[in-house]
Amino acid sequence: MTSAPGPRPPAARHRPWPWCRQCTGIALDLGSARTRAWMSGRRSILDVPTVTVPGDSATHPVQRGAIVDTPGTARMLNRLLGHRLPRFGRPLVILTTPVLGGITYRAEARTAVEVLRPRTVLTVPTARAVAVAADTDPTRPLLVLDIGAHLTELTLLADGAVTDARNTALGTGDLVTGDLEGRTPAAQLTDPVGAMVTAMLDQDPTSRTRDALRRGVLLAGGGALRPDLAYHLSRRLRAPVRSVPGPHTAAVRGAARLLQAAHAHPSATGIPDMAHPH
Repeated sequence: MTSAPGPRPPAARHRPWPWCRQCTGIALDLGSARTRAWMSGRRSILDVPTVTVPGDSATHPVQRGAIVDTPGTARMLNRLLGHRLPRFGRPLVILTTPVLGGITYRAEARTAVEVLRPRTVLTVPTARAVAVAADTDPTRPLLVLDIGAHLTELTLLADGAVTDARNTALGTGDLVTGDLEGRTPAAQLTDPVGAMVTAMLDQDPTSRTRDALRRGVLLAGGGALRPDLAYHLSRRLRAPVRSVPGPHTAAVRGAARLLQAAHAHPSATGIPDMAHPH
C-alpha cells in the first residue's frame, strides 16, 4: 500500500547540501605534487601525482598554492574520479584550500571541479581540515604548520577559525644538500618558519599565538614525514612540535570527516560561512 505524496516544499534558490547518508560525496585535497581524494563508500584514499596527463608530456597544473592551469586541473580530476561517479546524482564536494589562496584560488578550483558535476562545493582551509583529522580541541588556540612539496603554511586557529596565517613558497621539493649560505637542508625551511612565527608573535595583541606555541605546533604535510625537520623545528622554535598521524593525508582525511558529518547532519560541519554552494 502506498500513501499519497505530501505537498512539495517550495524550491529554494540555493538548496543546502544534501541531508542524506547515502548521497555521493568527495573530499579533495589538491597539492602541488600530489592530489588526494576520498569518496563516500570507499575505504581507501586515492593518491596520484598532480599532473595533467601521465608520462613525459605531463605538466603541473597546481604550483605553490595556486592553480595555474584550470582546464588541466579539470582533466586530471576527470581522469581520477569521473569514471567512479554514479551515472545519476550529483556529489557534494568538500575541497581543502590554501589558507592564503583567497578568492582567486577558490574560483579556479570551483571551475575545475565542475567536471565532476557537483551539487554543492564547500571549501575549508587546509589547516582546519588538519585540525579536524587530529581531533584537536577547537576551543584552544592552535598553530598548524603544513609543509608540502612546494609550499609551507603556518596558520593560527582560534575557536576553530583562522585568525592569522603566513606562508613561504618553499617545501620539501626545494631542499638541497647545501645552499650558498652553507645551511643544512632542514635550516632552509626552519629559518623561514621561525621568521613567520616571530612575525605572528610580534603582531598578535592577544596571547593566543604565545599560548598556542607553548602548547606546541601541529605538523602536517609531507614534511612531517622527515624526522630531521621536526627535530630542527622544535629547536628553532623552542617549542614542542608533534606530527599529526598520517601527516601527508591529514588534510583529505579531515575533509572526509567533515563530509561524513554533512551527510549525517548539515549543521555538524560548522563550515557554512566558508561554503561556496553552486
